[in-house]
Amino acid sequence: MKSGLKKIPILNFGTFHMGFTNDENKVEFDEHNKKNQEEVHKIAKMLSEFKPTVILVETRPSYNDKLQSLYKKYVQNPEMKFKNPNEVELLAYELGRLSETKRIYGIDHKMSYNYKIGSEIDNKIDAVMHDNYYANPFAFYREIRNDRGEKSLLNRLKMTNHDEFLDFLITVNADILTHVGSDKGFEGADEAAKYYQRNLRMYSNLNRIKLNENDRVFILMGASHTAFFRDFISRSPKYKMVNTFDYLK
Repeated sequence: MKSGLKKIPILNFGTFHMGFTNDENKVEFDEHNKKNQEEVHKIAKMLSEFKPTVILVETRPSYNDKLQSLYKKYVQNPEMKFKNPNEVELLAYELGRLSETKRIYGIDHKMSYNYKIGSEIDNKIDAVMHDNYYANPFAFYREIRNDRGEKSLLNRLKMTNHDEFLDFLITVNADILTHVGSDKGFEGADEAAKYYQRNLRMYSNLNRIKLNENDRVFILMGASHTAFFRDFISRSPKYKMVNTFDYLK
């Protein structure tokens, strides 16, 4: 990329999974509830002020033809019903419709890792820290601990996209595993590296998308991926991070 070329703005937005998920930790949310759907659409309207030309979501690239086909049908008929809607159908499609976005792609890359490794081996590195952390991880984050009561969907997503919560998601999913290992082994760090690798591969999928300096990119993913992308984008010579809270008001 030529020096001084205009960076491509990215609105990197984290959410919980609003429909079915294989994730160990799930948020209670009835994706079929009309009021919930209306709340999601209000948030989509706020975010549509960003006016993305491209939307990226947490589905595999192999699903792109189906993803784009359903999106086009939704744009033509926003009253269409999805059997099991998730954040893509509820939020990304509505955001794209309001923004008149033409392109939508998936950038997910599946990889498994064992974040429970600390309870499965004789941990010789720092079992006290590891065990205390997982016993009550929010005890280590005062702002998150004091801000976890019953919330509207908007306030829940605001909390999710704050830097402290994004930092927490990287630690709880990966970095705390560096406290796990045998006498001469790095079993925890090796598992954490798999989660870093998955996110780096997802970031590589972003880089496969053909973009130019006039594009504006909205990314919708589970927030742990948003956290990694925040770090990658903040150092990027190609992209620039847009402040989520300029739009999520």
